[in-house]
Amino acid sequence: MARTVGGVSPLGIYLDWVDWAMHLAISPGKQLSLWLAATQSPAETARRFERYHHRPDPRFRHPDWERWPYAQWRAGFQRMEGSWDAATHGVSGAMPHHQHVMNFIGRQLLDIVSPSNFWFANPEVLEAIGDTAGLNLFEGAKRWWSDACDLLAGCAPGTSATKRQVYRVGKEIAATPGAVIYRNEMFELIRYAPATRETWREPVVIVPSWLLKYYILDLSPHNSLVRYLVAHGHTVYAVSWKNPREEGRDWDMDKYVQDGLLQALQQASQDSGGRRVHGVGYCLGGTLLAIGAAALARRPLARRHERRPLLRSITLLAAQTDFDEPGELGLFISPSGVACLDALMWQQGYLDGKQLAGVFQLLNSRDLIWSRLVRDYLLGHQLQITDLMTWNADITRLPHRMHSETLHRLYLNNDLAAGRLCVRGQPVALADIRLPMLAVATERDHISPWESVYKLHLLNHRDLTFILCSGGHNVGIVSEPDRPHRHFRWGVRREGAPYLAPQEWAERAETVEGSWWPHWEAWLVRHSGPKGPAPGYPPETMLGDAPGEYVFDR
Repeated sequence: MARTVGGVSPLGIYLDWVDWAMHLAISPGKQLSLWLAATQSPAETARRFERYHHRPDPRFRHPDWERWPYAQWRAGFQRMEGSWDAATHGVSGAMPHHQHVMNFIGRQLLDIVSPSNFWFANPEVLEAIGDTAGLNLFEGAKRWWSDACDLLAGCAPGTSATKRQVYRVGKEIAATPGAVIYRNEMFELIRYAPATRETWREPVVIVPSWLLKYYILDLSPHNSLVRYLVAHGHTVYAVSWKNPREEGRDWDMDKYVQDGLLQALQQASQDSGGRRVHGVGYCLGGTLLAIGAAALARRPLARRHERRPLLRSITLLAAQTDFDEPGELGLFISPSGVACLDALMWQQGYLDGKQLAGVFQLLNSRDLIWSRLVRDYLLGHQLQITDLMTWNADITRLPHRMHSETLHRLYLNNDLAAGRLCVRGQPVALADIRLPMLAVATERDHISPWESVYKLHLLNHRDLTFILCSGGHNVGIVSEPDRPHRHFRWGVRREGAPYLAPQEWAERAETVEGSWWPHWEAWLVRHSGPKGPAPGYPPETMLGDAPGEYVFDR
């Protein structure tokens, strides 16, 4: 069954529907409010949409959507959306998770029948037909055929190997000069070549999520965080995880902490003359870094692994440590859903990255699916391949045991926040960490909602710097200086200061226009020792040039 449904449990969805539908059926007051919502004015419908989604609907930006008959079609569609939102929120007695699942499913179905998806009901498409004498539809048909061929070849639409030649790993992207200095069965450690005559004392070690290729933080030269740090005098190391197949079936969380994270930190420290390192973790790599730092804070585990402190500071980028409210990704996490995924992964030995990529697209289907279909196939606009799209299509596989433990211990049981998570049999707690910490969240994150990332304030009681930047999970983090329309808010919670609720913090925080990178780099400098001559590295310490071998695993 798991193989047939792609790991999505139909039993779980059925139970969600039963709970919601039965409680709605015995709620006459709720039914009356739904009738009133269905009869509200078009203007109120649009305002309700913007309040719920926090921004105007991008599908209806063309000015003709304000005119008859398009305005009526739009209002009717948004009235259906508003009615469904109302029907799947605030149903007395129904579990909130079940209501959210039904809301999500209904939104996916409603998006199919949006008037913007049909050429005869979309004024922007009709205008393009008039301007090009119908050539836009012809170009869209060619593009549809090309994308269909990509799908048959096992590639994401528009990202086949031929079309991605403009962005080649190790050439145009992941091209910061460096060398692989360590390799084991789980990861390669890349050390980047110094770009300045003097460097700061403590190196920076970047730990990406095992769900993705590391070079999200080393894209093109103009938006590479790695290159930015190197250019500002930092010695940078990056972990490049192996893309496992069946051989990684039994790699568990303990192995990723001990043989992965801590081994990488120790190798970087030794390579830097025994210096403590700045740990930087992105997405679940940040969660792993937090777990490892908490483990090192416990004396028995620390003595077992190394003799001197490894970490100088911790930076978490779009990383959750409390998974009680994981956002829309949590819609796919239930005991039934996880059991279905377990069955699928047990047979394969891993979870295919294509299955995970489909989930991420559904989370933002309005922008990633339907708006793209209109742009590519109805308007006939040429899809411009970007470095970020190339990285996004470079999918990875997730080892069975590690992914199963992540779903059970983090997402389902929230063991890390509750103090139940163990590393080598010893419980770890983030409250044990006595290091400077900085956390970065993004305003429109569908993977790690910023309010969820903010819960780190409840788990760590030392000085904590928090940055909330514009953008989403990837674009908000890859936010180089001089990029327009960027801003961030930041604040510092001092040890012993009272807790502020997320919205209260957002109202009090200082807002700064531009990229958050310089602000963070200055924070790293404040927690670093004095500069010294850039080190030279003997050739025998290098196993090969960056970006290494593991990044090319398919």
